[in-house]
Amino acid sequence: MKDSIVIYPSPGRGHLVSMIELAKLILTHYPSFSITVIIPEAPFETGSTDEYVESISATVPSITFHHLPTIPTTTTTTTTSATTSSSSLDIQTQTFELSLQNNHNFHQALLLISKSSNIKALILDFFCNPSFKISAILEIPTYYYKPGGLSSLTVFLNLPTIHKNTTKSLKELGNKEINIPGMPVPLRAKDMPYPMQDRTRKVYHYFLETAIQMPKSAGIIVNTVETLEKTALNAILDGQCTPRQPAPRIYCIGPLIVSSDGSRSGESRHECLNWLDMQPKGSVVFLSFGSLGKFSAPQLKEMALGLEKSGVRFLWVVRPPEGAVDAILESLLPQGFLERTKDRGYVAKSWAPQVQVLSHESVGGFVCHCGWNSVLEAIRGGVPMLVWPIYAENKLNKVSVVEELKVALAVEAEDDGLVSAEELEKLITKLINSKEGKLIKERVMGLKEEVSVALKEGGPSRVALANLIESILKN
Repeated sequence: MKDSIVIYPSPGRGHLVSMIELAKLILTHYPSFSITVIIPEAPFETGSTDEYVESISATVPSITFHHLPTIPTTTTTTTTSATTSSSSLDIQTQTFELSLQNNHNFHQALLLISKSSNIKALILDFFCNPSFKISAILEIPTYYYKPGGLSSLTVFLNLPTIHKNTTKSLKELGNKEINIPGMPVPLRAKDMPYPMQDRTRKVYHYFLETAIQMPKSAGIIVNTVETLEKTALNAILDGQCTPRQPAPRIYCIGPLIVSSDGSRSGESRHECLNWLDMQPKGSVVFLSFGSLGKFSAPQLKEMALGLEKSGVRFLWVVRPPEGAVDAILESLLPQGFLERTKDRGYVAKSWAPQVQVLSHESVGGFVCHCGWNSVLEAIRGGVPMLVWPIYAENKLNKVSVVEELKVALAVEAEDDGLVSAEELEKLITKLINSKEGKLIKERVMGLKEEVSVALKEGGPSRVALANLIESILKN
């Protein structure tokens, strides 16, 4: 029977696409494997992946898909939003519970796959941790996939220690600083990810259980380049993040970047790229905040005013606020803004091909939410950043890119949570037109070269991939 690897992502396009990129990377260098992706069908909205799955099936025959049946969940569904942390927590809770409730179906799927192939390894999404017990029963070596960076992983692996050292929830500790091995500076308790803030919530305990379980796995696969995060990697490998137990094995195989950028097959070149072709080299600041990066109407207007006052050329992806999905762009922005800035600005509603934009020579700066994929894409493109954390691990990533890598400036919000037009104007101007901005550009170009070297034969990311495959084949 052929050796196979089973991959189990959590629902949603973002998790699926990232793990498929991992599967494609493995097959590119080790084509003797077959890979089966088990797809859970969520009873809550995650966005359709059908077209994407069909395209992968048609172009990569060594990747097959096994769909689990839809099952109900016990948690009330809430629409997720970047501005509503509680709704995001509800979705995360449901995702963990979906994995738990799917364990019987998952068990049966693994038994079925094992009839036609020799399962050498299971690669689990973080949110599928409740299924680890099934692979343990079947004695299938299990690896976890971490799409984020090592710095945020150090924080996560320290959760059991944090939990043991205090009886209070982090949200009660506010500005109290917490020293995390591997992080360049102490972190404020209130800057920890939302799921780690409140120990009375279900999602906190799902995170805690996952943090306890991950070091016991066959290894953790991380979408990063080890030379970018040496301090964090050393802290993990030295056992500083997992006291009183062996340090986990870490495989830094990144960056995994989706070259197609998620565009649909047959689509023509996005008009914003044609606009970029006409702009001077390094003159455009690109603003985009991820699939959940939605701002309030007042914040959108402040952003528009800041861009207008800066005088800088810009390409801005605007996502309508909750409840205004069908609104036209003109209604979301200050009156006359689009007309007044038409000679130096391009506004795209909801989406632009981010990887292609960041690799365009006209782009000289990137204002982003500091999601790890966006950070890697910016470094790969040699683009300095202005980071504006919104959700998930964004604040942890900000510490890494601002304090350690020093390839970004950071946005600071007012007491009411708004970032003013004046603040945005000042920072964008500094990023594009100041001596400090030029130094950041030099540093990010140096990291771009490091990433390029890492991906070459004999580079650290390729060595890590070889070590991962060697570990899998020993099973």
